Amino acid sequence: MKELRSGELAKAAAVNLETIRFYERQNLLPKPPRTAAGYRVFPAEAVQRVRFIRRAQTLGFSLKEIKELLALSVTRGTSCQTVRERAEKKIGDIEQKIAALEAMRKALRKLAESCRGRGPLAKCPILECLGSEKEMNCHAG
Repeated sequence: MKELRSGELAKAAAVNLETIRFYERQNLLPKPPRTAAGYRVFPAEAVQRVRFIRRAQTLGFSLKEIKELLALSVTRGTSCQTVRERAEKKIGDIEQKIAALEAMRKALRKLAESCRGRGPLAKCPILECLGSEKEMNCHAG
């Protein structure tokens, strides 16, 4: 089995060296042994683990959730249904974020439409709304 130094692992997994160090600090990668010269050496399987972490991040999983998924992947008796439930929960979280972002977009669009884009800055309805103590003063409300 080939062992990889940190830089080799980063290159093989197509990530930055700092990403490898970060994953180590977050305990997403097991602490590797060191050579006599002090180099950290990872097993070849670490490439697959780093790719797993990156893909999970791309899909919106937090580092905590990724740790849980990694733990599930090696826990005897874990079913595919358990992993599916985690994915479905993440879908729900994403749908909530999308709804919140759409509400923000709608409010900001209304606010932008309330501004003619002319006149003194002191009378800008967008700045007035953002600086207002009462949210109901905003036209976006």
